[in-house]
Amino acid sequence: MTLEELTGEHSMGKMDTVGNALQEVLNKAKHQRTITIGVYEAAKLLNVDPDNVVLCLLAADETDDQDVALQIHFTLIQAFCCENDINILRVSNVSRLAEILGTSDKPGEPADLHCILISSLHPPPCKDTAMQEVICFCKESRYLDQWVPVINLPER
Repeated sequence: MTLEELTGEHSMGKMDTVGNALQEVLNKAKHQRTITIGVYEAAKLLNVDPDNVVLCLLAADETDDQDVALQIHFTLIQAFCCENDINILRVSNVSRLAEILGTSDKPGEPADLHCILISSLHPPPCKDTAMQEVICFCKESRYLDQWVPVINLPER
């Protein structure tokens, strides 16, 4: 058994690779319009079409960790995703996520980046190497009893 398996931690090299892959997935999803941004919008999509969702990102900074209402939303979304076999990642740097995804569709309002859903991409997830990297990381994490692994998106 490796140290990684004993401690339940992923190596920094692996984390960087997954972070880069996630960035690629986000860019593709944005371009293909297969991305849903916002807690309430995500809840609506999960209610209507959960089978088409392949990845759920929950994003929070340290200040958000004190927001009880947001943590309740996260708990409910995580439970739903686990029950419906949707891969989940926690993203720790919301500012980098905002750089990748851009601003809100509504002028003057900041985008709600706390929950992001990625629906099936083209090519399908099984043929998309970046998405496969992210999904593999999620599965490895679950194997190590980390049901919601945390990833840090690489800085520019």
